Amino acid sequence: MANKNLFSSVKSLPPKANSTNEAGGAAYKLEPKHALAQLAATGCFNGVFYARAEDQLDTLKQLIDQVDDNFYLAKLAVYARERAYMKDMPAALLVVLSTRDTELMHRVFDRVVDNGRVLRTVFQMIRSGQFGRKGLSSSLQRAFQRWLNDASVGKLLSASIGNDPSLRDVLRMARPTPRDNARRALFGWLTDKDIEKWAPAGKSDLPAQVQALDAYRRAETAEAQALIAADLSVRWDLLAAAAKGPVVWKAIARQMGPQAVRMNLNTLMRHEVLSNGRADHVMVDYVADRLADADEIRRSRQFPYQFLAAYLNASPDVPQKIKAALSKAAEIACGNVPELPGPVVIGLDTSGSMCCPVTGWHGRGATSKMRCVDVAALFAAAVLRRNPDSVIVPFDTRAYDVKFDPQDTILSLADRLAKYGGGGTDCSIPLREANIRYRKRQFAGVVLVSDTESWVRRGQPYGYGARGATGVMDEWQQFVKNQLRIGGHDIPAPKLVCMDLQAYTTAQAPERDDILNIGGFSDAVFNIMASFLSDDRGRFVREVESVVL
Repeated sequence: MANKNLFSSVKSLPPKANSTNEAGGAAYKLEPKHALAQLAATGCFNGVFYARAEDQLDTLKQLIDQVDDNFYLAKLAVYARERAYMKDMPAALLVVLSTRDTELMHRVFDRVVDNGRVLRTVFQMIRSGQFGRKGLSSSLQRAFQRWLNDASVGKLLSASIGNDPSLRDVLRMARPTPRDNARRALFGWLTDKDIEKWAPAGKSDLPAQVQALDAYRRAETAEAQALIAADLSVRWDLLAAAAKGPVVWKAIARQMGPQAVRMNLNTLMRHEVLSNGRADHVMVDYVADRLADADEIRRSRQFPYQFLAAYLNASPDVPQKIKAALSKAAEIACGNVPELPGPVVIGLDTSGSMCCPVTGWHGRGATSKMRCVDVAALFAAAVLRRNPDSVIVPFDTRAYDVKFDPQDTILSLADRLAKYGGGGTDCSIPLREANIRYRKRQFAGVVLVSDTESWVRRGQPYGYGARGATGVMDEWQQFVKNQLRIGGHDIPAPKLVCMDLQAYTTAQAPERDDILNIGGFSDAVFNIMASFLSDDRGRFVREVESVVL
């Protein structure tokens, strides 16, 4: 009789791992388009746990060289900006397009460069020479000129915030021809030219917003500034440097949009807008109501992630009422998380590498307080809130038992989950738990939230599964068999979603009909995951390719 293990059905065998990840563990190499999408949706050109910023840039260039589909690059740039909410990666892809297909570059320029911050980033990347050019070509110059001439006054004023490069640098290099005296005066004002050089425009040609901003900055008293600020519709950053004390800052706070308020609570504290003085309770109530405005949260489709970031970064002095408002807002935002077709096992990676800031380390030790494990824990908690029969398994090289209090808020639950673990990484643990501890329960699938840097298997470093597969694939094959045994072959086959939070280019499971590898931490990930689990065959690359140019 032939050896059944050696000659078993090909379909019953997990595929052999064909790569190693940055941690040295068995892995599957992503196809170039998929790997590029992973980088575009997660990369910030900062160092991460297993790779330097320079490595990320080199990997990006190598993958771009392997992808000769310029339409895909254009769609990926738009996807990364509009759906993944990234800034640097879409800017880099746009610069690459400027050297490969200028017509496509023009088609997507305004969608990628949707604000002055991205405009200055594109300019900086061009000057760096990292993508094949060191200056503005005539085609790029036209794109910059069009943007500068078409941008609203408010957009240009917002673009003037920041240096190295500054908007003045951009204007001097792009050399746009003003369409009228109002724009001629504005360009002169933004580049600090003497008024005589604005001719034939004069100071009276400056737009009303700019004249009001000038009047605000020249005002001699706080009261005068506050009166002007109350009617001045510009970004709060433009008012900050000249503000003459708490009275003005309170007027600025009322001009902020809800997202600006959420992101600048510590700034408002420093300027005594939210101090505990008797007269300031009105402002505390105003800010708390602004943060937890249910209609605004639903309308703008804000997700819990944004409120966790604010909560983690809030100084100890921020009033408790405002912190409670952030918690309430996160609960409301859970309503924007899609309901899944059934309960899932959520594998939550709490290993040591997940302590890396989600946007990477940058500068000399400068970090964001929002770590990968915080994002992963909030993601798991949000899915559980909308799908309460699901199971969360925190893991590193072992599974951790979690007791849930129904009274837990979404933020406190995420905080508790993020405190587990800290050791090595074995991404097969949640699947093994499902196959042993939850073997009698039926699930729609498994969601692994990790940086996918698994390097331990069954307690052994750098181990492989059966026939050289990863441990994840070994356990997934067993999970599928067990689910079909419970529910029969009439139920939809379970799905595995591997959500990668970092800019790496390998996975623990290969892309196939029942497995989805996706990168990023925006709301787009929730929607793609829900669609996939509901038996939609759309994939990460297809999602990018669905972008209409």
